[in-house]
Amino acid sequence: MSEPKPPTPTPGDTYKGWLFKWTNYIKGYQRRWFVLSNGLLSYYRSQAEMGHTCRGTINLATANIAVEDSCNFVISNGGAQTYHLKASSEVERQRWITALELAKAKAVHMQAESDDSGDECPAAPPSSGQGGGCRNLEIQSTLRTLGSKVEDLNTCNDLIVKHGSALQRSLSELEVLRVSGDVGDKMKQVTERATLFRITSNAMINACRDFLSLAQSHSKRWQKALHSERDQRIRLEETLEQLAKQHNHLERAFRGATVLPSSFSNPALGNKGGVSGKGDASDEDDDNEFFDAMEDPAEFITVPADPKYHRRSGSNASGFSCETGMDDQSVNFDELSLASNPESPQTLELEPVRQRRTRIPDKPNYYLNLWSIMKNCIGKELSKIPMPVNFNEPLSMLQRLSEDLEYYELLDKAAKCQSSLEQMCYVAAFTVSSYSTTVHRTGKPFNPLLGETFELDRLKDCGYRSLCEQVSHHPPAAAHHALSEKGWTLRQEITLASKFRGKYLSIMPLGSIQCLFDKSENHYSWKKVTTTVHNIIVGKLWIDQSGEIDVVNHKTGDRCHLKFAPYSYFSRDVPRKVTGVVTDKDGKAHYVLSGTWDEKMEFSRIMQSSKGENGTEGKQRTVYQTLKAKEIWKKNPLPEGAENMYFFSSLALTLNESEEGVAPTDSRRRPDQRMMEDGRWDEANAEKQKLEEKQRIVRREREREAVKAASTPEEGAHPDNYQAMWFDKFDDPASGETLHVYKGGYWEAKEQGSWDMCPEIF
Repeated sequence: MSEPKPPTPTPGDTYKGWLFKWTNYIKGYQRRWFVLSNGLLSYYRSQAEMGHTCRGTINLATANIAVEDSCNFVISNGGAQTYHLKASSEVERQRWITALELAKAKAVHMQAESDDSGDECPAAPPSSGQGGGCRNLEIQSTLRTLGSKVEDLNTCNDLIVKHGSALQRSLSELEVLRVSGDVGDKMKQVTERATLFRITSNAMINACRDFLSLAQSHSKRWQKALHSERDQRIRLEETLEQLAKQHNHLERAFRGATVLPSSFSNPALGNKGGVSGKGDASDEDDDNEFFDAMEDPAEFITVPADPKYHRRSGSNASGFSCETGMDDQSVNFDELSLASNPESPQTLELEPVRQRRTRIPDKPNYYLNLWSIMKNCIGKELSKIPMPVNFNEPLSMLQRLSEDLEYYELLDKAAKCQSSLEQMCYVAAFTVSSYSTTVHRTGKPFNPLLGETFELDRLKDCGYRSLCEQVSHHPPAAAHHALSEKGWTLRQEITLASKFRGKYLSIMPLGSIQCLFDKSENHYSWKKVTTTVHNIIVGKLWIDQSGEIDVVNHKTGDRCHLKFAPYSYFSRDVPRKVTGVVTDKDGKAHYVLSGTWDEKMEFSRIMQSSKGENGTEGKQRTVYQTLKAKEIWKKNPLPEGAENMYFFSSLALTLNESEEGVAPTDSRRRPDQRMMEDGRWDEANAEKQKLEEKQRIVRREREREAVKAASTPEEGAHPDNYQAMWFDKFDDPASGETLHVYKGGYWEAKEQGSWDMCPEIF
């Protein structure tokens, strides 16, 4: 059985079909509809999307096509675009390879013709149908015609110069010529040259007239098309802005017509709408739609416990193993024991703690319309779109991850607990506290460069030190490891997926966070919730956190289910509310947590539980009888003048402070970030472009090496198989997850001052 004959596309032909495209390590290969037309390869999720949503396009004129095995092949343009594709069979793969090679040859030929004419006409992105391709061919034909006219003008110009010079010489000879018999011959020669000059001048005038006429006719047509496109874009922008304003008016009218509790009088809320959604989502999932949240009925109700429980707890404080402050009559001895402990850091301190800075230069008042840039990014992955520093804050994403340790004292207290259930309360509170710094932080952190690191050495101050490293570029992923002298270890690997959806921006952290305690050997893990930035088009930017978190103790089976309620105009509850219940491996509830992620959290011990009345949706809610709530965490106040310093906390102000001895890849050494902090934003934007271009060159080189190594398909030679400097991939048997774990060596290299192995990225 012979193979079917591969297609031989002719000019104007379009080749279409299904292929499997590599997306990411979570989803693997996904089926996509590919269209090859006019030297451009585009893909869609389905055939129905061809009329409105193109997921990506690569120009074959500059692309490299490589075959991996019987079904797999790679297309790369040497830049940020690389498609790892797989056909359903070897025959199908050969058809695509043949069609792609023919289309590439044709595209290269057309580009060479365009270059020979002296005109640069970049290929336009494919539009719906064939209108865009026909328009592109018409423009190229017109440019070639105009180019030939320009060549005619150059030829006429050369002839005019030549004959004009000859005529000038003849006239000069006439002036010096004496009256003789030679005058007649000279006059005849001058007359002939004058005639040639007149003929050439007339040809020049006619050529100019033709060129001008042709240019004017096409100029009017292009001008009309340009005005039409511009008017259409302006109408669309005005319509979107008008819809956003109408939406805000409706929201304000609703708030005015509804009796709301006093908790909604907080002026910091501004004009807000809410979203709902889980924190775990894919970076290519466009089907996740977010809407204004309706009021969600509470899953449980708490009521004061019977007085007999209070009397019992007051007479027997030993019923709680660690934090005696959990009882009503007991005192929190945690701080007292810490102060009286002869091994506490206060008594062992032999040298003064370093005084760190409390201010940074004020944020310049540079205006830049966010909508003017974001309107072109609707539905796109923002980590792949270069943004000016005007939308940033002078910290990298690695430094933002390190900010999770601002309330490290919660883990210090958790390490002292003897009861795993009480320890779970402190771990859950630490989970919530990491969001408190985001309430006013609408600035985007710098995307770290691949191999960039950040160390936070607070061993003398707070008893811990941490290290972050950017271990992947696409998708962007950062690994974090923190170790404390108090007996706990925190490690996390976070990949951010972000999508702009018109009025708001959704940031979905993927990956997990783990906390291990040395004494009890308890192993906790959890994930982050979705962060949403609202009012992108009009109004004041504000941030909301929504979703659910399950903090799991893999050793004991204890669990804490935290719920971050999305903000809603229909809810009468406190904004930014967080609730949680701590249960053991059998599902029995022991503690209730409640509060807000931007202010404080409280916890109460459950003395008795029972089933209550049905809720609004017919679900039976649990009633917990609890002791009096105790505060477990409270947000630190912001430093004075924080509104002029990007709303940084006291810890955040110190993160970018220069330090001696850090690695050459440390975020503190990043020049564009330093320039932005100093207020030199124009220089920072220029430096940022240089660093990004340098990173693209390195990535292209790595892609070429990956294509060469594609002869071993079992190893999966993808360009993002980057080997991190200080972290190794590890399969955690407890949680069943794969993440980058610190392999050691950084702090030893710092002590020795040996950074020869670090790459040069700045």
